[in-house]
Amino acid sequence: MTTDLMPVLERIASALERLAPPAATLDGLNSTDAFVWQPERSRLAPVEQVAHVPLNLLQGIESQRIALLENTRHFAHGLPANNAMLWGSRGTGKSSLVKACHAAVNVQLPADKHVVLIEIEREDLASLPDLLALLRTSDRHFIVFCDDLSFEREDRDYKALKSVLDGGIAGRPANVLFYATSNRRHLMPRDMIDNEQSTAINPSEAVEEKISLSDRFGLWLGFHLCSQDTYLDMVRAYAHERQLPITDKDLVARALEWATTRGNRSGRVAAQFIDDLTADLAEPTKKA
Repeated sequence: MTTDLMPVLERIASALERLAPPAATLDGLNSTDAFVWQPERSRLAPVEQVAHVPLNLLQGIESQRIALLENTRHFAHGLPANNAMLWGSRGTGKSSLVKACHAAVNVQLPADKHVVLIEIEREDLASLPDLLALLRTSDRHFIVFCDDLSFEREDRDYKALKSVLDGGIAGRPANVLFYATSNRRHLMPRDMIDNEQSTAINPSEAVEEKISLSDRFGLWLGFHLCSQDTYLDMVRAYAHERQLPITDKDLVARALEWATTRGNRSGRVAAQFIDDLTADLAEPTKKA
């Protein structure tokens, strides 16, 4: 009976081995400077070309740009640097600034010293300790980037990130920084924080516990909707870069009309307007 079961057990064991995720490795790390972390496959998927906006085209965020660029440059040269949280209104250039600073710093470094940008999805933060353990074994420098970070409650992802940023036994590897963007100042809904304050025995302690994660980012940069003049500066910069054949008067009029229809003025709105304008001016019937 036991002998008859052996082939079946061997097939089951073989099937389980195939289903188990492969051990994570740093294979291909030197092939490019950007990756997406795929925890379900235990791999870093290479990104050959990062979609970034040149740093000089990001208008209206000068102080944020200087602060993040300097922090990234310090990190690239092995100097002390801080984890960074970029928070504020949607479309104001938060993720664009992260990618632009990464590109701007790397262009000044030899290829073998480039900083690697690794994007991690909000849903994959529970695997962050595994990723950091892997990166700790490398000689390269890494920025782990999570776009649009927020939490509805203190779930396991919240606790994993909180531990990694500051409180874990192993600590953050010296060759890794964590950059994140969020539309929420303290990463959690305002009503959740207010609810804790109203029901807790010690309201101030409850609130401080909820916002303690954001406090673990040493660099905290706020982004806000821009003025009309700043919005037009953005539009002019994009138009000049693309050498669009349009007068400033017409450009301004069309840009303001576009912003009015969107009910918003931001870097994202400016970029969307320029894309639409570029296509409009390129139509053969418009050139005739």
